[in-house]
Amino acid sequence: MGLTSRKVLALAVLCAVALFVATVWLWPRLARRSRRAVAGRVVMLLATQLSLFVCVGLAVNRAFGFYADWADLFGQQTDEGVVVEHTADGAADTRLQVVGTQKVMTAGASLPRLSGLIQKVAIEGRRTGIVTPAYVYLPPEYFQPQYRRRTFPVAVVLTGYPGTAQSLISKLEYPRTAHDLVEKGRMQPMVLVMLRPTLAPPRDTECVDVPGGPQTETFFAEDLPDAVLSHYRVGRSAGSWGVIGDSTGGYCALKLAMHHPGRYTVGVGLSAYYKAPIDPTTGDLFHGNTNLRHRADLMWCIKHLPAPRTSLLVTSSRHGERDYKSTLEFIDAVKATNTTRISSIILDSGGHNFTTWKREIPPALEWMSGRLAES
Repeated sequence: MGLTSRKVLALAVLCAVALFVATVWLWPRLARRSRRAVAGRVVMLLATQLSLFVCVGLAVNRAFGFYADWADLFGQQTDEGVVVEHTADGAADTRLQVVGTQKVMTAGASLPRLSGLIQKVAIEGRRTGIVTPAYVYLPPEYFQPQYRRRTFPVAVVLTGYPGTAQSLISKLEYPRTAHDLVEKGRMQPMVLVMLRPTLAPPRDTECVDVPGGPQTETFFAEDLPDAVLSHYRVGRSAGSWGVIGDSTGGYCALKLAMHHPGRYTVGVGLSAYYKAPIDPTTGDLFHGNTNLRHRADLMWCIKHLPAPRTSLLVTSSRHGERDYKSTLEFIDAVKATNTTRISSIILDSGGHNFTTWKREIPPALEWMSGRLAES
């Protein structure tokens, strides 16, 4: 739960109320003059006052945005800002800048040519003006002399909402999983571009080109590939590009592959949903535009628009996932097109969480690898 989320504030308020009730209830028992009773009164008063202070602090921070997340609050964000030069026509001279690196933790290897390398980058979209951080995993083969003329397939990896790109590395372990799968001969080396779909935080834009607002679909369909192509040795054709994500990121992945088969030939939705929600986190995404609303409904698209020549993979579980029935309906709708290819991973049980997705990521990456090519 994020620092500015309503759930955190509600939990803090509940804790404050519970401590207040406990103080009132226990006060008669602590009214004695013994050291233990006095210490008990001090602890209860301090705990109650601290909980009230936390509630006020969270509410004020949520209203005025002093700190964006927990890392910001505790001073863990120490990366320097990135200076982006602009030309007279408003375009950025460089679309991607490397601002840091980190090793891929694999058994017995730390050199890039043995374990690969993760680069933290800053990307600015020339068309959209959106600036966002991301992480790029370069496999060991990228640094080996025998592959110096090779271009690599790309998998764009998206988090859920709100999510952090770092969680794709530390929690879902995409780089290490990809490394291990290549070592076992189950997939080809691929470049992973890892980021969150939340490009205008804290707003959840659902990878929609919002009228008068953030053009997030255009960023992922055009700006991001252009930036990666300008900096890395990767394939240029749609057959070399895929996109995978969980939850909101899964919805975005499927939508990008369906709407832009000329860029993404493969889309994987882990626990995805199939229609952009409208709630307090999204705001008004469509501004009364019916066509835009229909476009954000993947079931409507597959039934009413020409079926794209792309391959999709969806995942769910019979017990623990709310999207199970809608996933089956989506599979049937795609199968009826005879044009778009559809595959699935259906678990017997598994919730909407990292544990479930870590069970699905290895076969999903292997499936994606088999459908992407060098170019």
